Amino acid sequence: MSKNNILLCIFLILFVTPTFSAEDTQELITSWVAMWNSYDLTMVDKLFLQDSRVSYFSSEKEGLIIGFDAVRDHHMGFGFVKGGKSQENKLWIEDVQVSDFGKAAVIAGIWYFQRGSENPENVQKGPFTFVCVRQGQDWRLAHLNFSTYK
Repeated sequence: MSKNNILLCIFLILFVTPTFSAEDTQELITSWVAMWNSYDLTMVDKLFLQDSRVSYFSSEKEGLIIGFDAVRDHHMGFGFVKGGKSQENKLWIEDVQVSDFGKAAVIAGIWYFQRGSENPENVQKGPFTFVCVRQGQDWRLAHLNFSTYK
């Protein structure tokens, strides 16, 4: 391989390969949290990979949920509707870490969930992991894993 070809390859890797920027991370996380706080099913369509490769381990349901339709149905089971709805539950995340692998990224952290106006001391929480992939110009959620601390 010539010196020019090597330089071209380095240029393409550094400047053309899509990476997971800080802005992408914040936008995806903010949108996912907003989706849960509004129960907006429309956001499921926007944020998730829309094919049979998407997978999801829920903290509320045993087993692996496979495929976009099953993931969408899972959210509908929580009461998600198109356009969202007013509800009292609150989700937030902390301790978020992002690992960028170029065409994929892993986001991990701790999720917190308070149901309605329950005792503020009684908050469900646990670790989460998202695997994100590039689809066209957008980043999509390809795999999610949630656990609950006891």
